Amino acid sequence: MVPVRLTGPRLAIREFHHTPEDVEALYAVFGDPEATRYLPFEARDREDCADQIEQYLEEAQQEERTVYRLAVTRLADAEDPADAVPIGNAALGLGDRRSASLGYALRRDVWGLGYAGEITELLCGLAFGALGVHRLEARVDVDNAASVRVLARAGFRPEGRNRHDVHRPGRRHDSYRYALLAEEWPGPAGR
Repeated sequence: MVPVRLTGPRLAIREFHHTPEDVEALYAVFGDPEATRYLPFEARDREDCADQIEQYLEEAQQEERTVYRLAVTRLADAEDPADAVPIGNAALGLGDRRSASLGYALRRDVWGLGYAGEITELLCGLAFGALGVHRLEARVDVDNAASVRVLARAGFRPEGRNRHDVHRPGRRHDSYRYALLAEEWPGPAGR
């Protein structure tokens, strides 16, 4: 495995560690019903979060890696970003024909600080750069106006609405589908 390490102005994105700190950090996001409100799964318990990190590390070890589920940390939280406690997660799932899907989730206390935009820029850089992706897409719940704004600012274009594509107990959710092509992304310097 070649570990992923991305650095932006305020954030770093790294591989998860199977440590109590990283498990607790993932639980702070995935265990919060409000933070998972727009995600395609319900809030999880600590044990599920520990299992998730184990799965993330197994996926990272694959000979042909197709999934990148990564920890998001703040640069100001530690001298070495590898030691910082995550504030969220970022994900890229590689598809066929040089395509990928992008996602992120943050702890509720860091919402509204512009971190989702920085995560999106860093993931675009990884996807369009080192991974050679041509098309990057994102799914966003129709009620998640903040993520719609993040994607639009990053240059993603709306492509449609998926009706009832996520089922959670008691309710089916629609989502918007957004995409960005490599030639449409000017990179972080172009923004």
